[in-house]
Amino acid sequence: MVLGVTDDMTIAHEEIFGPILPIFTYRSIEEAIAFVNARPRPLALYYYGRDKAAQRKVLDGTVSGNVTINGTTMHIAQDDLPFGGVGASGIGAYHGIEGFRRLSHAKGIYEQGRWNATTLLHAPFGKVADRILGFVLR
Repeated sequence: MVLGVTDDMTIAHEEIFGPILPIFTYRSIEEAIAFVNARPRPLALYYYGRDKAAQRKVLDGTVSGNVTINGTTMHIAQDDLPFGGVGASGIGAYHGIEGFRRLSHAKGIYEQGRWNATTLLHAPFGKVADRILGFVLR
């Protein structure tokens, strides 16, 4: 844990995947939300606290990859949750069905059947269309 981290320190701007944890302090939830929102979108966000209103405020007021409440990194191990960042922090959601969808390309294929009433709407109009129009316009 690195205490007393300020915004002018290099550690405040590096994406950390190691045993280093810079600690930033704040006086209000609004200040913490502003801190998160003033920087690139985080790969993950960890909220600690039992106050459901404050928790909701953080979840609604920030954009990030996955969120773990009162814990760390366990969201990565959940196969049923998508995992990935937002914007420059990550490649998008993967894991489970989300990973299949993210890394696949669904190709829609439609094959028109032999008998197709919509051909009556396309020029050139034939005898059948003439009969239908004649009947409708009587």
